[in-house]
Amino acid sequence: MTELLHVLDLERIEVDLFRGESRDIGSPQVFGGQVLGQAVVAATRTVETGRELHSLHAYFLRRGDFNAPIVYQVDRSLDGSSFSNRRVVAIQHGKQIFHLSSSFQVPEVGNEHGLKMPDVPPPETLPTQEELLAPMLDQVSPRVRAFFERRRPFEFRPVEPPKYLEPEAREPRRHVWIRAVDRVPLDETLQRPLLAYVSDYHLLETALLPHAGTFLDRQMASIDHAMWFHDHLDVSDWFLYVLGSPNASGARGLASGTVFSRDGRHVATVGQEGLMRQRTAHSPTSDPAHG
Repeated sequence: MTELLHVLDLERIEVDLFRGESRDIGSPQVFGGQVLGQAVVAATRTVETGRELHSLHAYFLRRGDFNAPIVYQVDRSLDGSSFSNRRVVAIQHGKQIFHLSSSFQVPEVGNEHGLKMPDVPPPETLPTQEELLAPMLDQVSPRVRAFFERRRPFEFRPVEPPKYLEPEAREPRRHVWIRAVDRVPLDETLQRPLLAYVSDYHLLETALLPHAGTFLDRQMASIDHAMWFHDHLDVSDWFLYVLGSPNASGARGLASGTVFSRDGRHVATVGQEGLMRQRTAHSPTSDPAHG
């Protein structure tokens, strides 16, 4: 987590211009969640204190390169009496690799309702993802093994154990408990970028469930990502990520996610479409991080 917080602490190089480094999580290109989190940080640093991020819409355009910094250019599209809007373009090697539109709002009181958290086993009763994956590590390639064994800033405890070597077709629904491995300050300008970062995990993997596929036999990459923040969340405590996929077509999969706090509050909603192309000998290397 210390390393991730360092990566999210962007360098300001000019007015509305920031530079970020990349963190290697074992994938062949920069993890999409990292670019998403850094773009949120860049946008947030240009917004008046007290306005909170409530929605974002992003597109992943090109693969990110670990060996070069990423420059984030922020456009101050709107500063109204209640809302601020920011557009962020991520640039690497002179080309756009990502862009984000985000909206911030002065906190207000109004009508409230939210989805009910499903009844699932508590995280303390479930094995860790590392424990679930340990029996298969000797049966995968060194690259995949290194990806699974790499230490991460978040801990995952799936309710439904993953089956990467012998996948079975089943309903496109998953439940995963998640929390940060270390305590994180209760600062929304940090908590929301971290939630955006980790929201990029598990979505496309869910869209593959009805097709008995995994990232081991698919070329996979995020295309777009949308997120709505409804309430505050401490990512240092367990939260439940409920994932589903309503559709797959055109070599793309659509997935949605609902985030619940440990006490059952509906705190965020996520949507993502991604590439799910059958891998061939000539396909580009897929990104295991986008499972």
